[in-house]
Amino acid sequence: MTLLPPPGAPCEPPGCAVLRLPPEIDFCNAMGLLPLILAAAAPRGESLRLLVLDLTGTVFMDSQGVRLIDEVRHRLPGRVRLRLVATPDEVPSRVLELTGLRRDVPVHDNLAEALGAEPGRAA
Repeated sequence: MTLLPPPGAPCEPPGCAVLRLPPEIDFCNAMGLLPLILAAAAPRGESLRLLVLDLTGTVFMDSQGVRLIDEVRHRLPGRVRLRLVATPDEVPSRVLELTGLRRDVPVHDNLAEALGAEPGRAA
């Protein structure tokens, strides 16, 4: 399984990486995604400042998806901010809201918003 930038995505600004997550994130694949996400961020080294995980194509996500995102958040270097893109009223957005992870990781409605959000502004 590979993680790809979303089709038609705006160009990634310098210091940013955008990864599209799969249609389902559950017990079967969540922990396998962790090394892929971290490996995709690693080549950017010290220049990486923002990692955006795009959940707009994800139609199912359970608690393992929440655990995955939380683990990514804790394993990223302190200089790297994590943002999520999730379509409002879809399963990933509702799961993030119900579990409270939305309080810890900014969630945006679209990729352009996530890339353009100012660092100090609430999501």
